[in-house]
Amino acid sequence: MKINAAEISDIIRQQIKNYDREVDVAETGTVLSVGDGIARVYGLDQALSGELVEFSNGIQGLVLNLEADNVGVAIMGEDLHIREGDLVRRTGQILQVPVGEGLLGRLVNALGEPIDGKGAVEASEMRRVEVKAPGIVKRQPVTEPLQTGIKSIDSMTNIGRGQRELIIGDRQTGKTAIAIDTILNQRDTGVRCIYVAVGQKQSTVAHVVEKLREEGALEYTTVVAACASDPAPLQFIAPYTGTAIGEWFRDNGQHALIVYDDLSKQATAYRQLALLLRRPPGRQAYPGDVFYLHSRLLERAAKMSDAEGGGSLTALPIIETQEGDVSDYIPTNVISITDGQIYLQKDLFNSGQRPAVDPGISVSRVGGAAQVKAMKQVAGGLRYSLAQYREVEAFSQFGSDLDQATRDQLANGERLTIILRQPQYKPLSVAEQVVQLFAATPQEGVRPSWVRNVPVDKVPRYAEELLQFLRSQHPSILAGIDERKELTADLKASLEKALDEFANVFQAEPSA
Repeated sequence: MKINAAEISDIIRQQIKNYDREVDVAETGTVLSVGDGIARVYGLDQALSGELVEFSNGIQGLVLNLEADNVGVAIMGEDLHIREGDLVRRTGQILQVPVGEGLLGRLVNALGEPIDGKGAVEASEMRRVEVKAPGIVKRQPVTEPLQTGIKSIDSMTNIGRGQRELIIGDRQTGKTAIAIDTILNQRDTGVRCIYVAVGQKQSTVAHVVEKLREEGALEYTTVVAACASDPAPLQFIAPYTGTAIGEWFRDNGQHALIVYDDLSKQATAYRQLALLLRRPPGRQAYPGDVFYLHSRLLERAAKMSDAEGGGSLTALPIIETQEGDVSDYIPTNVISITDGQIYLQKDLFNSGQRPAVDPGISVSRVGGAAQVKAMKQVAGGLRYSLAQYREVEAFSQFGSDLDQATRDQLANGERLTIILRQPQYKPLSVAEQVVQLFAATPQEGVRPSWVRNVPVDKVPRYAEELLQFLRSQHPSILAGIDERKELTADLKASLEKALDEFANVFQAEPSA
């Protein structure tokens, strides 16, 4: 056979041309079975736990189970178009989401993808949704208050920046209302907010977003939504996505607040995933690591040390109870993880006490360390006074012969309870809370409270008109409390004089 020199030179030239061309080698597997958002895949022997894989139709999945002959994949989307025998490709990436200032004012899903119709998200970087919580050396004690604008919380169960405070109660008792009011109160404070909706109706999420927009709070808030119609894997991963977004602000020296609404539904979604993956069920059919599900999430909320930038991430997880049972499995788990809880009681809510905070069960383990001094001065004995009032109130129902001291205690307690009522979407500044509580607090042996002689049904109007009076006639008092964060002797004297002056002009019956 005669060798043609031209052919040989063509072959050599072709090999030289393609010498540096890279070959795309991807490990692929095959779908063995699919259903209820879970796919069993054969052939991905090198897959990592938490790794993203891609199905032939473009939908992504999250590797959760690594077994001897297959891997269990949670499908991050609809599984209707995935069939047995479809190819599955490894991506080599752990689940990441976009983070940064560009997410403020946006509504995204659990994968960080925009769902508000405003175009692509301008992300500063990509971050893993699951990272290790900062160690104790990188943290510092919680000493800086995060004001909710709600009297009954800022006075008795105050929250600090970097704290984890649980909001717990039955359905329809105002848990979300407290969280939304807290977000509204962060206006002009520099605190960035993340609201994570897990298992909520789409209409409920739309209402929350619209309210935030109306109040001008959406510009510093990111909403992460995994609604009730979304697959369980998205509901499971959404809180971690929100935390990754909040951690970017924390690690850049800023302050962030994250609301998980609610973690009961996340636990339910995780239980569904675990049972479909055939993990061994434990108490109430939850998997054995359901405690770790929430602990590794909430431990990421922290106040960082000055060496780490001094930023903070404050967490407000919400848990829904059944018939007020706080001793149930998931509630006790989250109570043991958090730094206190705000308990909302159904009976208080139905009786018109809103927010329906029960001061007996509610507690903040940070205590006065993260409370403004002016608030400490007026609210120091508030919890004790309310406890005494509840006790005397229960006792007074059995007898009519009460001495004057007991009648005074009942009258003061009743008015103090009403002063703690607050309309929704109307958070108050620290100074405004202080003056209202000061007006409702008697001084033993010195004077009764200024509201003592105000008819009970007129107390709400008294509280509102008092603030209007001080804003117009004595603005220096409110400004002084805001500036000094303390009720100094001169401020106290000015406030007492102003309250005496207002007592003379306040009319229990407004003129026609």
